[in-house]
Amino acid sequence: MDRIQRRSTELSSFRRHLRATTSALLLFSWLLSTCSEAWASPAPKRPNILLIVSDDQAWTDHGFMGHPSIRTPHLDRLASRSLCFTRGYVPSSLCCPSLASLITGRYPHQHGVVCNDPPRPAGLPSAEFYRSNAYRSGRERLSSFLEQTPTLPRLLRDQGYLSFQSGKWWQNHYSRGGFTHGMTRGDRHGDAGLEIGRVTMKPIEDFVEMAEREDRPWLVWYAPMMPHDPHTPPERFLARHRGTAPSLPIAKYRGMVEWFDDTCGQLLDFLEKRGSAENTLVVFVTDNGWITDPQTGRYAPKSKQSPYDGGLRTPILVGWPGRVKPQRDETHAVSSLDLMPTLLRAAGVKPPDGLPGINLLDPKAVRRRASVSGECFTHDAVNLDRPESGLRWRWIVRDGWKLILPTAWNEPTAKPELYRIIDDPLEQTDLAAQHPQQLRRLRQELEKDWKPAWP
Repeated sequence: MDRIQRRSTELSSFRRHLRATTSALLLFSWLLSTCSEAWASPAPKRPNILLIVSDDQAWTDHGFMGHPSIRTPHLDRLASRSLCFTRGYVPSSLCCPSLASLITGRYPHQHGVVCNDPPRPAGLPSAEFYRSNAYRSGRERLSSFLEQTPTLPRLLRDQGYLSFQSGKWWQNHYSRGGFTHGMTRGDRHGDAGLEIGRVTMKPIEDFVEMAEREDRPWLVWYAPMMPHDPHTPPERFLARHRGTAPSLPIAKYRGMVEWFDDTCGQLLDFLEKRGSAENTLVVFVTDNGWITDPQTGRYAPKSKQSPYDGGLRTPILVGWPGRVKPQRDETHAVSSLDLMPTLLRAAGVKPPDGLPGINLLDPKAVRRRASVSGECFTHDAVNLDRPESGLRWRWIVRDGWKLILPTAWNEPTAKPELYRIIDDPLEQTDLAAQHPQQLRRLRQELEKDWKPAWP
């Protein structure tokens, strides 16, 4: 009997060991399978980022925005593959502060670059001013403001990105904005950087090839001086508009828009041929608007440097194959200030605290957005120590309304203007007198948080 009990006990012990061993083997097999799957399917790579910035172009002047004669097939194709916001805005209708806001995600009064040029001594002609110590020292001061503010390329550089500046760049050497590579050395507008698009695309191609040889994610700032004047399109783009545009200056401008679109196509085709397009997030935005004066070819009223949509509105495209669902949003007003947090989040980088923008790839954040606003300053700064000294207008868009609020010190004869912008996009009917309560409500919102602060 004792032998039978011992045998039973031994058998029970063997069964327990067998169950334990089987469980261990099953656990090991599961872990091996899980690890194999992880090794076979690595985490998605951080995206490359291509930032396309057109220069002095009206929000209407694209095929995908419905222009009746301008053809932009390459940007049309990009729009069809992107999250396309048709009611985008830039905070300022002047090149330099608008670009500084794009790269910092902050308003001009927050980053300090409120002007194209520093204060000009009275009576000094432009040509002499641009060669003067006053200009160089003022430009240096503005560049130092940007160095004190986190920028998109600087934050991405800290995460292993390489970045390339080409085209318009006002803040002296490209490194002042945090770019690791670039074209501009320090002259007004962008010196050698301005060859991009108009002369060559090779510097960008060389940079992308170098970054990918090193297996590094990259950011490209493609901001050519296009369609910005001088309006000198090749004949193949001008010919189609000769005799059909209202005037030769308008024909030249339209040819420039189509030339710019062609360069975008070259860049996008280059990425596709390299096999880089699938992991590249492409953004399109305009630095500020433009309406061509039919006689002079210069900008007309209600466009560049104005508080009207002709100077402030832009479509905003965000495309990322397989990651961003293509759709067209004609309802929500968004801002170029939103691109900084959007691109940082896409790259897995936490945005700096205090950014006023939202992540455009977060539909809930877009729906919650109540308003967008901005500010327009004088072309030349009045006083680099007091940002409000050059302020001309502030503006806000909310619930289909737009308020333009002038300053007493720079626009002493102007009055607040109110437009039902959703129905009157060309701002032809000022409704300030008919809707005083709406004006008061928007004014209170616009003024409640605006506190100029200098770096």
